[in-house]
Amino acid sequence: MQTGRNEIDDMIVHEKMQVALEYQNEAWADGVADGIEPEIIADAAFALAMRETIRIHGENGAEAMLEALRERMLAGEFSPERIIQ
Repeated sequence: MQTGRNEIDDMIVHEKMQVALEYQNEAWADGVADGIEPEIIADAAFALAMRETIRIHGENGAEAMLEALRERMLAGEFSPERIIQ
């Protein structure tokens, strides 16, 4: 029974992530349309994300998240050339 509940929880988290990414894409497009350079939008997004992460998880939690992101980056997860099959 617990396995089924975990799978449902994972599906809910995945769906929320997809919706959150859609919101981020819309905000990014609005910023670019208003003449804000992508580098500035990216810096602002990182700054806000780090402030919220530190608020929620503290500095040690934020550091752990950054290390996990670093590993994902080095694995190519965020590369624009990456092809997902």
